[in-house]
Amino acid sequence: MSTIVWQPTPVTKADRRRLNGHSSCVVWLTGLSGSGKSTIACALELALHERGVHTYLLDGDNLRHGLNRDLGFSADHRAENIRRTAEVAKLFVDAGVIVICGLISPYRRDREAARALFEPGEFIEVFVDCPVEVCKSRDPKGLYRRALAGEIKGFTGIDDPYEPPEAPDVVVRTDRMSVEACVKAILHHLEEAGHLGLQDGAAAERAAGER
Repeated sequence: MSTIVWQPTPVTKADRRRLNGHSSCVVWLTGLSGSGKSTIACALELALHERGVHTYLLDGDNLRHGLNRDLGFSADHRAENIRRTAEVAKLFVDAGVIVICGLISPYRRDREAARALFEPGEFIEVFVDCPVEVCKSRDPKGLYRRALAGEIKGFTGIDDPYEPPEAPDVVVRTDRMSVEACVKAILHHLEEAGHLGLQDGAAAERAAGER
C-alpha cells in the first residue's frame, strides 16, 4: 500500500456543497428487520427531494444485489457489509449529497467504525426503535416466520443479537410514531445541524474553510 498515494482533486467537498446550496452528511438508519427503516428512508428522501436537496438512498437489501452480493450474514461479513456501505456513503458526502443508509447494522462496533470515516457532524445515527414483538407481527418479508421455523440461522432479533445505539442522534419509535412524525423528527435534526442550507455568509465561510 506504500506505493499508493492519495490524488488530490481541484474541486472540493466545500465547492460541491456551495454548488448544491446545502451541506452533506449521511443519515444512518439502524434497527431490527421490520422496524420501518426502508419506509422511513424512502419517505425522508422524498421529503428532501421535494425541498430541492440532492440525495441518494443506499438500502441494505438493494446493496446485497450488487456491491455486497458476495457477503453472507456472519459477524465478519456483516462488518464488511457495513464497511463497504460506509465507504460508498463517504463518497456521496464528498460529492455534496445527503445520503440515507438503511441497514440493520446490528453491532455497535461496526456502526462506530462507520462513523469514524466521517468528519464530526457528518454521521447522523438514527435509531429506528421498535419492539421485536411488533416487528414479528409486521414481518413484511416473512423473515421472522422463517427464522422461527429454523429455516434462517443467525437472524437478528431471534438467534443473533441487536445492540441498540447508546447515544443516537435521533430516536424514532415506530410502534408509537407515524412515518410522517419520524421524518419530521429527522428533518428537524438536519435543520438544527445546518445540513439543509448554506443560507448566510458565516455558513459559506465555514464551507470555504474546509478547502
